[in-house]
Amino acid sequence: MTNNGSDELRVGQALGPYDIDALATEISELENSHLDLGSVLVPVVEGGQVTVEMSETHQPQNVYLVTPIGRISVSAFAAPKSPGMWREVVRELAESLRDGGASTSIEDGHWGREVVAEVEGGTHRFIGVDGPRWLVRCVGSGPSESAEDLARLSRAVLAETVVRRGSEPHPPREPLPIVLPPVLADQVAAAQQQIFAEEEAGAPAEAPTQEVPAADDPEGVAGGALDQVAHATVYGENSYTEAPAEGGPGEHDPSVTADPDPEDDAPLPPSSGSAMQRFFRRR
Repeated sequence: MTNNGSDELRVGQALGPYDIDALATEISELENSHLDLGSVLVPVVEGGQVTVEMSETHQPQNVYLVTPIGRISVSAFAAPKSPGMWREVVRELAESLRDGGASTSIEDGHWGREVVAEVEGGTHRFIGVDGPRWLVRCVGSGPSESAEDLARLSRAVLAETVVRRGSEPHPPREPLPIVLPPVLADQVAAAQQQIFAEEEAGAPAEAPTQEVPAADDPEGVAGGALDQVAHATVYGENSYTEAPAEGGPGEHDPSVTADPDPEDDAPLPPSSGSAMQRFFRRR
């Protein structure tokens, strides 16, 4: 993204998603405001939680920001040098979601076209932005009654997301690598060990959940990214069902369903500079 004439492009100006090479902000400054997943640095939401979903092979598959009004995921993909890949993806994604049984529509958002998929009791919104040799996709999923609020919050998160493309060659549409923070990686490794131990004992393998507030707990996790990562939850596959799969930016799971029911109560008061704060300002 451009800095609209500003001398320095810094996180906090809501001018993202940012390319890391164009930023004046030092990555160390984002340690407690952003979840560093390698290819993307995503701002956490005050009062939210970080959750990791495991695949059938017990590998990390998706990382979510769970908020009182729904959950948000952000992923980056390789793209050609010429922009316009998201426009192609929008058409394919809408058609694929309709084939999967969802009611879909195209809406105009801050960065252009957004795909909205309606399922029984739930709404999934796909927001994409083309960058220099990357495409970043944000998906907000939650109860239909919170859809508009979650759309604004998803855009606020995306506006402060940082993309780290790297110099490695990747075919267009290939997901850019996700690297879990060490604390989160340790928790996933512990979950994997427990699963493998249960499998060896002949017990049904289930990814453990940690003793933290549930997704529908209005108290969430206090603090910034460091606290939320320290209290992250690891789930087994399909504990949450999410429209996009771990393939390209337009792929999805045909079994699109609504989220578990987050409470309809208002989210906790925002912390200074958080995505939630910008969300409340724009309500």
